[in-house]
Amino acid sequence: MQERILIVDDDMAIRDGCVQTLKRMDYEVSEAAAGEEAMSLLERYEYDLILLDLKMPDINGLTLLSRIKEKDSLVPVIMITAYGTIHNAVEAMRLGATDFLSKPFEPDELRMAVRRALDARRLTIENIYLKEELRKKEGDVKLIGQSQPMRTLMEQIRRVANTDSTVLITGESGTGKGLIARRIHELSQRKDNAFVSVDCSTLVPTLFESELFGHVKGAFTGASGAKMGKFELANRGTLFLDEIGNINLELQAKLLKAVEEKEITRVGSNRLTKVDVRIIAATNQDLKKAVQQGAFREDLYFRLNVVAIKTPPLRERREDIALLAHYFLRIFSEKHDRPGLYLTQEAVGLLEEYSWPGNVRELENTMERLAIFSSGPHIDREDVELAGIAAQKGPVQEEDPSDGANMAQYAVFELMPLEDVERQYVLRILNETKGNRSDAARILGIDRKTLRLKLRRWGME
Repeated sequence: MQERILIVDDDMAIRDGCVQTLKRMDYEVSEAAAGEEAMSLLERYEYDLILLDLKMPDINGLTLLSRIKEKDSLVPVIMITAYGTIHNAVEAMRLGATDFLSKPFEPDELRMAVRRALDARRLTIENIYLKEELRKKEGDVKLIGQSQPMRTLMEQIRRVANTDSTVLITGESGTGKGLIARRIHELSQRKDNAFVSVDCSTLVPTLFESELFGHVKGAFTGASGAKMGKFELANRGTLFLDEIGNINLELQAKLLKAVEEKEITRVGSNRLTKVDVRIIAATNQDLKKAVQQGAFREDLYFRLNVVAIKTPPLRERREDIALLAHYFLRIFSEKHDRPGLYLTQEAVGLLEEYSWPGNVRELENTMERLAIFSSGPHIDREDVELAGIAAQKGPVQEEDPSDGANMAQYAVFELMPLEDVERQYVLRILNETKGNRSDAARILGIDRKTLRLKLRRWGME
């Protein structure tokens, strides 16, 4: 998408010359002959750069600069004037101007100043993104696997990465949906721009719009300054909406509008900002069922579900378990200064027999526990069992299904739906930890958020 530049100058010849030069550089250009006309445009539209004349017929250029910076401190402003003095330049820079051009200036001078200003803006946005995104660097972890399900998945990723289509990733918790989203971005034409991840399940509804669309100064109590939203931070890059099924219908409507129109409006503002983002969404819920139940908008579902990718659970790719286990053990042995750790064949066999309800995340957490607590360099079957992993074998025992504590510890429930088995196992762990969710999540190999979502789904939050 073209970057947008506003030229504010009462001299038509200057405006025309700038417009011709900048359009040849493939920028989208608007123009205003007076300060009030410029402010009217700035109320309605967002610009990537402003060229501002110092001497205007209605509003002094420095006054207009202050008003612009008060509304949006991030937009770069290049002052242009025939009345250039050291004093004017210093004052303009003090008020937030990015650069200063004296009339008459050559097209090459204009081109260089514009490129410098836009490059600085991109760097500023990237720095904001890096500071705000306190997240695990999922890109440091590779998608590992040689099984047929993984080969199919990687081929799907390769094909969809070459397009700009919206992607919906579904699958159980812990199967690596975030890794897949990042891998799609890394293989796409947007790879040199930001990958911004949003956990929709943790967004407070009252702040949802501010987080996604940004806000202006004074938009609400506590809004002490303007803030860019995730859509703007991801401009020309990829926006990953994780746990998309956890936002309510009202917010779904606002998200749909932004996705369809590729425009957002900051909270407290009437200005439209064009955004060019690729949307990748993920969920462990059945969105089609949620649509039927009226919990998810059908139009948003179809807008997101352009390309569907389903992540295979770890129990369906058992031949990858040993590969993943060795990979994680190598990482955690280095992290915890335990060189020389290795898995015995019996230990590997036990890992391969386990059903891994928490999928790859549970395996990763298990390998870290083994790296920390193993007594010697070799990790055997006993170490694995002490870490809470046992073979999924044994007779089915009668039990009260309402009492998770009575469940046979590692029995296979051949006549029960998997969902019921998982629910009872989670209840058992909660009973063992006396309701401590942090301890229960650690034992299950999942995070507290995933545990909370499971309990909510079962009506037991």
